[in-house]
Amino acid sequence: MPTVTEILETMDYGPAPEASGEVMGWLKARGTFGHFIDGAFTKPGKTFPTADPATGAELAKVAQGSAKDVATAVKAARAALPGWSKLPGHERAKWLYAIARHVQKRERFLSVLETLDNGKPIRESRDIDIPLVARHFYHHAGWAEMLEEEFPGAVPVGVCGQIIPWNFPLLMLAWKIAPALAAGNTVVLKPAEYTPLTALAFAEICAEIGLPKGVVNIVTGDGETGAALVAAEVDKIAFTGSTEVGRAIRKATSGTGKKLTLELGGKSPFVVFADADLDGAVEGVVDAIWFNQGQVCCAGSRILVQEGIAETFVTRLRARLAKLRTGDPLDKSTDIGAIVDPVQLARIRDLVAKGEAEGAVLHQAEGQLPATGCFFAPGFMTNVAPANIVSEVEIFGPVATLTTFRTPDEAVELANNTRYGLAASIWSENINLALDIAAKVKAGVVWVNATNIFDAGAGFGGYRESGFGREGGREGMREYVSGPAPRAKPETAPARLDAAPVPGAPSTGTAPIDRTAKLYVGGAQKRPDGGYSYTVTGKSGAIGLAGLGNRKDIRNAVEAAHKAGGWGRATGHNRAQVLYYLAENLAAREAEFTRRLKSAGTPKPTEEVATAIRRAFYYAAQADKFDGAVHATKSAHVTLAMPEPFGVIGIACPNDAPLLGFLSLVLPAIAMGNRVVAIPAQAMPLAATDLYQVFDTSDLPGGVVNIVTGARDELAKTLAGHDDVAAMWYCGSEDGAAMVEAESAGNLKLTWCPPNRDWSGPGGQGRDFLLRATQVKNIWVPYGE
Repeated sequence: MPTVTEILETMDYGPAPEASGEVMGWLKARGTFGHFIDGAFTKPGKTFPTADPATGAELAKVAQGSAKDVATAVKAARAALPGWSKLPGHERAKWLYAIARHVQKRERFLSVLETLDNGKPIRESRDIDIPLVARHFYHHAGWAEMLEEEFPGAVPVGVCGQIIPWNFPLLMLAWKIAPALAAGNTVVLKPAEYTPLTALAFAEICAEIGLPKGVVNIVTGDGETGAALVAAEVDKIAFTGSTEVGRAIRKATSGTGKKLTLELGGKSPFVVFADADLDGAVEGVVDAIWFNQGQVCCAGSRILVQEGIAETFVTRLRARLAKLRTGDPLDKSTDIGAIVDPVQLARIRDLVAKGEAEGAVLHQAEGQLPATGCFFAPGFMTNVAPANIVSEVEIFGPVATLTTFRTPDEAVELANNTRYGLAASIWSENINLALDIAAKVKAGVVWVNATNIFDAGAGFGGYRESGFGREGGREGMREYVSGPAPRAKPETAPARLDAAPVPGAPSTGTAPIDRTAKLYVGGAQKRPDGGYSYTVTGKSGAIGLAGLGNRKDIRNAVEAAHKAGGWGRATGHNRAQVLYYLAENLAAREAEFTRRLKSAGTPKPTEEVATAIRRAFYYAAQADKFDGAVHATKSAHVTLAMPEPFGVIGIACPNDAPLLGFLSLVLPAIAMGNRVVAIPAQAMPLAATDLYQVFDTSDLPGGVVNIVTGARDELAKTLAGHDDVAAMWYCGSEDGAAMVEAESAGNLKLTWCPPNRDWSGPGGQGRDFLLRATQVKNIWVPYGE
């Protein structure tokens, strides 16, 4: 054994193993685990092994959940729901507080167990993961205490099915279970097949504190178990995992009425400008891509470096890479642990090999890897073309790509050149530049001069194909409650569209004025691409013609909406001015719109137009008042929760209240900075097409509102499947809503399918519409020392 003097001279690391005796004794005593259902462990049936990825040694056997097991767990959760949801918030808070305390008391045990089952270094489990688990339960104990005051009238969603990944097993459990319980829901959770052990240990903690039976249920198993949970009689699915599986879940839940949140894959940019603290940025790369062996959905896997400093940065990065230690995850001196499973290791090797075959150059840490276990040396790749497979596909391993850029605009273009949008990291000593880039990057989380910082007080979640919904903070709590729902109202079925002439009103002896409403695209009236129109009938017969739009018309409208991107960059005040002007112009033509609705046979036309005018004033007022928050999170940071527009939203409007229903959906969307492609009431589109002149005279930029008339469900299907549409709202039939949700799975756009309602009542406007029109970006900004 070397002396202290010799160690100080060589500065070599000696072994610093963490003892695992307590955990191994716990595993040996149990041997085989059943499911945790209704407050107790079941007798194991069919089982599968879970192994230590660092050695390949079997740790335990766990039960393979069947559809029957899932149904039993859901039944237990359903039975426990009334009692748990009716508990005062203070009482639920005490249970969450008890969980947090017991997690803290067993931090070292849970850390060792997590490292054995997952392969991550003990320093990460001990110093990051498990403390954050306790933090989430403490934080959400507070939400349970405050729920009635902060979310007035809200009720729990019900029974929540939750499916978590293997990269942060216990932390992902806490992210999902803590807010669900705080809101009064009960849960059935399926941990990842590779890493179920800390979830089972958590189940023992629930039993230890005496948590009411059925409130938390844990069913272990593989993908078939997860599919059974998605199909089960639950009220919500919360899933964290791959985009491919998320897409399948979106399709499977379409039309079921289940609430859905998806936190999926990422290919996050790590942008380094020439004025950055290069040593700090190099250390940021360590935390961004080599943390947890790169098995992090928000890993900074695409390093973008400004051209002038690229050579210096690469030199420093290679020097830092050479110092990383890969080895026994239980050794406190280990930086890089084991990949979770041989299947994942093979995938990493395959993708890196394909990247090299396509011209990329791999720079990898040198040194001997352990002879056994799933290990991959950390590294990064240069000479990477944007079309290289490693630039596009999430490797989910300790390998990043490195690309250069010249200007900030090019950095933004490269950063957004991905189908994902989970996170980004911006490095610059110029705070103005950093915040400008943060605003332009399409990502749900942005760190300035930092990376991979998490806290229960800040929302986490992505844009685009990284999913929708948020976990953590106020945004995350909102996903587990339902607000007071307006009473659904059956919708009037539209008449069949007919492109052939139909009898009109009885002759009055005078020739009628031809009323043929065109489409409205890019601020101009356009003839439908197909050249067809259909007859619009009122109480006395035909009252006009409307264009019969098709797929190409939708495509043209979406293109026009994208060209109007400046609307989203305008200030709330500027948007408010336009909407106030719109309201004034609509009021000036109140009598005209009333006559139009009366001729169409619309009930209460005078009331509908008057309410539509008030609604325009309401959303003009909201345009500069719906703002974000500053979250209380880590010290030395300000975490800004900024509501941002989606971009282009497709809106299919109800047949009832053809003017008011149209404006009730379109106005909140554009007030928040979105551009819309709207399909007005199929039975009476003329109420919406009469707004053309109002829009034109109200300084509304062309392309902000685009109107395509025709068969609502046919056009809605095209919009829902369009990859350049970021969100889709549909108010119509149940079958139409199911179709829209299924079609949206292509680019995983957010959908909202509100039921038809009394649009003149309080349910026709409000904060919920504005929340639906925005997505929250959390920006972590350095603050203080």
